[in-house]
Amino acid sequence: MSHASRKKLLLMGRSGSGKSSMRSIIFSNYSAFDTRRLGATIDVELSHLRFLGNMTLNLWDCGGQDVFMDNYFTNQKDHIFKMVQVLIHVFDVESKSINKDIEIFIKSLTNLQKYSPGAKIFVLLHKMDLVQIDKRQELFTIMMEKLQKISNPYQFKLIGFPTSIWDESLYKAWSQIVCSLIPNINLFNSNLIKFNSILDAEEIILFEKTTFLVISSTASMNQAIEGADEEHEETTTKEEDLDPKRFEKISNIIKTYKQSISKLRTNFNNLIIRGSNGNNFYIDILTDNMFIMIVLKDTVEELLILDNIKAARKWFEKIENA
Repeated sequence: MSHASRKKLLLMGRSGSGKSSMRSIIFSNYSAFDTRRLGATIDVELSHLRFLGNMTLNLWDCGGQDVFMDNYFTNQKDHIFKMVQVLIHVFDVESKSINKDIEIFIKSLTNLQKYSPGAKIFVLLHKMDLVQIDKRQELFTIMMEKLQKISNPYQFKLIGFPTSIWDESLYKAWSQIVCSLIPNINLFNSNLIKFNSILDAEEIILFEKTTFLVISSTASMNQAIEGADEEHEETTTKEEDLDPKRFEKISNIIKTYKQSISKLRTNFNNLIIRGSNGNNFYIDILTDNMFIMIVLKDTVEELLILDNIKAARKWFEKIENA
């Protein structure tokens, strides 16, 4: 990857919508409880985050108080909105001043269209945990339709996620945001399929090392095959039996595990878990920047698995350094 792999991400939304909390959970190993000690963000807080080793995410966490917002849209607009790859706009679903929130969103779209017309826009409808479970989907759909209608004149296609710091939805949203920035993401996907044709695992997942965001998985590939013909009926049922939130739950669990062992001053290398349902989980370092998790039905000779991972390491290091 060249130096062009500096990516500018704007994190915007009104004060108190939860922007800094999510940033701290994903990139600074905070737990949801830890975020209670975060103060309001003053003006713009810049973080340079290394991702996959040689991609730098320049995350601009833009404080949401009106006084800062007014400044972004007047004196600072070219500084803030130039060369943006991604805008992540956070809406608090419990907001009492939704018109004001939308007004800010429109100003962001106006400036993006002028300074970074090629930017991708992700909308996070945040604090979904505060909404009754059976009302969440409906609220999300209505809100996204409304926001998309607002974005149409500016020629932006929104990608939306319902999120909460109290469950795995945050990992799902941020995994997709970051994957949209990885230039050779399809190489990770195709090599993972190739690797699985050797291993014949139930599932293989690649995680980025510091954030534990999911970069690629073979299960997402299975869905493309599903229903293609009769032979693949097996895959279909297998896929449906799996928890759709499993990746994000794993991210959450492993991250907590990593936190607890780092307190013991030991390093996390690999981990083998024997599941009660006959599945065995192998988690190992794949490259300097990635963990791999392999789910296998039968007990395979552990050394064999670890040897295969070692062999795959060369492929994936090559992709990383391409």
